[in-house]
Amino acid sequence: MRPLLEMRGITKRFPGVVALDGVNFELLPGEVHVLLGENGAGKSTLIKILSGAYRPDGGEILMDGRRVEIRSAGEAQRLGISTIYQEFNLVPQLSVAENIYLGRQPRRFGVVDRGRMEREARGLLERLRVRVDPRARVAGLGVAQRQMVEIAKALGLRARVLVMDEPTAVLSGRETGQLFRIVRRLKEEGVGVIFISHHLEEVAEIGDRITVLRDGRLVGRVPADTGRDELVRMMVGRSIDEQFPRRRTEPGEVLLEVRGLTRRGVLEGVSLQVRSGEVVGVAGLVGAGRTELARAIFGVDPVDAGEVLVEGRPLEDFGPREARRRGMGFIAEDRQGQGIVPPLSVAENLVLASPERDLRAGMLVDWGHLLRRAGEVVESLRIRTPSLEQEIRYLSGGNQQKAVIGRWMLAGSRVLIMDEPTRGVDVGAKVEIYELMNRLTEAGAGILMISSEMPEVLGMSDRILVMSGGRITGELSPREATQERVMGLATAGSEAAVG
Repeated sequence: MRPLLEMRGITKRFPGVVALDGVNFELLPGEVHVLLGENGAGKSTLIKILSGAYRPDGGEILMDGRRVEIRSAGEAQRLGISTIYQEFNLVPQLSVAENIYLGRQPRRFGVVDRGRMEREARGLLERLRVRVDPRARVAGLGVAQRQMVEIAKALGLRARVLVMDEPTAVLSGRETGQLFRIVRRLKEEGVGVIFISHHLEEVAEIGDRITVLRDGRLVGRVPADTGRDELVRMMVGRSIDEQFPRRRTEPGEVLLEVRGLTRRGVLEGVSLQVRSGEVVGVAGLVGAGRTELARAIFGVDPVDAGEVLVEGRPLEDFGPREARRRGMGFIAEDRQGQGIVPPLSVAENLVLASPERDLRAGMLVDWGHLLRRAGEVVESLRIRTPSLEQEIRYLSGGNQQKAVIGRWMLAGSRVLIMDEPTRGVDVGAKVEIYELMNRLTEAGAGILMISSEMPEVLGMSDRILVMSGGRITGELSPREATQERVMGLATAGSEAAVG
């Protein structure tokens, strides 16, 4: 079968970096071709070349055996190439139909034919068997529904090649199943799908072939049922003998205590403790109240009742400033929106939480001292960046996350709340983050870790708290914890769920 798409010898250089070095890739009609690699391996660069965002420095691209030039996103779309990024390219204030036909609305007598636009949008959504009103505003849709709108938009553009960048990163298991059913229907229609994922467990379920990149080079192309250990070895260049390298220590004094924390419709009487030297995992289903708990403890969201104590003393003022001053740090699940500040440099992001610790002469900040400390953190945490002045948005997801953790290390935080600490991070970077957690607890810090990944919760927690319906429904030790017991507790309180 002739390939639908071929990329031959693709090379791309940036100042001081070879992002892609002679990479070959091909996609057959009706194939799901999985693209794997650590953050920084070159996946995003390859996709941006295919979508017209970057121009390659070498190599060629062929569609149906014919050489093509892709100079812009518009040219990629005209060739039938559509890309769905993790950050959706939708306008929240517009309707579903308006987003699907944005910039190419059907017209009648020079005026947008809204009736026809909504009928055609409904037809695309029905083709996907998605129940979304084409007149609904995108702002009111959930993440999974927005993703379906993006797919419908691609179908409206008559896409023959559909690129999906981490499409399951923020989906529940049920939503992922729905997405996979849609992808299989697209396969049957002859659409070729390039599927980028960090979740190795889903690769065999949805993929046909896998291409692995490492350090900008093609490592190999293997069947989708290739074993996890072999895929990890190809991605990182070494085997990871211990996926969750938790080094447990004897817990010390109570650093964080939460008593009866309540927020009407969200949290109900939550109490917990985190001790020095331990990782307390928080598990639960989507909507259980885990993220809401983290935000309430750090003072991001208001509460109706309860108190938070740090090292035995209550927080006098519920708010992030007071929490930070008392030695707490918060790593939010939304790294792009709430973790990093994209326009700022790596150094500036690292010192965001600690300028008041480095005041000299009253109100003057000793930036030289701060930069030296930031450089020490970059070296200590092995944050891969060309320089401290590099804008943090250009770092890989794993290096961005290490910088966010480093920010709180610089601030001297003894209590760290980590909400989805390894979301969107590849397997190699995950192990590095787990080792950072070990370093923190060995130095006497306490960590409250919220995670949707069951293996992570089981592998890295010293105690596991399970939430359902805004309450803690049980606590398990590592010896007691199994996936079945955690899921049992996670569904135990669903009938009494608040909100």
